[in-house]
Amino acid sequence: MISFLRGTVAHVGLSTAVIDLNGAGMSVHATPQTLSHLKPGDEAKLFTSMIVREDSLTLFGFADDDEREVFDVLLSVSGVGPRLALAVLAVHEPEAIRVAAHTGDGKAFTKVPGIGPKVAGRIVLELAGKLVPHGTGTASAPAAPVTAEWKPQVVAAMTSLGWSEKDATGSIDKAMADSPELVDSGNVAQILRATLRWLGQDGARAGNRVGSRG
Repeated sequence: MISFLRGTVAHVGLSTAVIDLNGAGMSVHATPQTLSHLKPGDEAKLFTSMIVREDSLTLFGFADDDEREVFDVLLSVSGVGPRLALAVLAVHEPEAIRVAAHTGDGKAFTKVPGIGPKVAGRIVLELAGKLVPHGTGTASAPAAPVTAEWKPQVVAAMTSLGWSEKDATGSIDKAMADSPELVDSGNVAQILRATLRWLGQDGARAGNRVGSRG
């Protein structure tokens, strides 16, 4: 695995750069922000992630290791490929992505071209607990926001998955009726997962989902 490249910038394009490594040119895909800091003739270092396919080996480059880490975690989401993961990093800083994933902010991901509400909801659901904002400790022990803060975030995540706001609010209230410890913790990701589990316990409940029919 190629962890980083250090060499002379030979070319900078709209979506790629070529790094000259002692006479060998390595093409690297990167965000516009990363490419804007590369100047032909200058020496540069890029952290890299290699995507291996049956017919290709593709390098993606990042300004720092944090960007690469977020990129690799985004790839763990079903339906998110390397180009879409790179698009997320083109729109949001790594820390903003961590915060959105940690708080269940699906709307943040819909700002990325190519990501609609359903994909955003899946990203939030599958990233829960995987990306934690720096300085918050572990995902299991976040600072507990008050109800007025966590509930709209959980409702937003559920509406991005297809439920109406009314059904989402009612489902959260019913699911949390037997889980006061989650209410007290204010952990958005855990409350979202618990509500979805509650909905899945009864097929009739899932019928409340908007667009599930037909």
